[in-house]
Amino acid sequence: MTEHLIAEMVHYYQGNPKRIQHFMKVHDFSRTIGLLEGLDDNTQFILETAAVVHDIGIHLCEEKYGSCEGRLQEQEGPAIAKAMLEKLGYDSMVIERVCYLVGHHHTYTNIDGIDYQILVEADFLVNLFEDDVPIDAVKVAYNKIFHTESGKGICKNMFGIV
Repeated sequence: MTEHLIAEMVHYYQGNPKRIQHFMKVHDFSRTIGLLEGLDDNTQFILETAAVVHDIGIHLCEEKYGSCEGRLQEQEGPAIAKAMLEKLGYDSMVIERVCYLVGHHHTYTNIDGIDYQILVEADFLVNLFEDDVPIDAVKVAYNKIFHTESGKGICKNMFGIV
């Protein structure tokens, strides 16, 4: 089912390879960390689904507000994600949690679930690289954001943190 969602998102972002590359990388890191952390099948499915659509509100935010600020994405993204997931026949319980994650993935306090934690870590891994963040700032993110052993390990190895 995830492959159909990915195809739908590639179509949604057509002509914007940067956005497609971003969500694919976040999905891959989310999938990998989730599997390494031993998530149950349902939580893994929700995590991967949320990773694919996590930034779905960005296009509307740029059009509507001229900004893709995280708070605005959290505000606009869930309704768009819900419509897409319903169209593709996702279960209502999955849609509810995915929309919650889409609506909170730029909020780094009160993280309430391993799916949420891993989504944040995966998004950080990609953003730290894509934004060419200086190593001192990477270390701060490592210490403040990363809590899973797998996410910490990937971050340490990717950026050469000792």
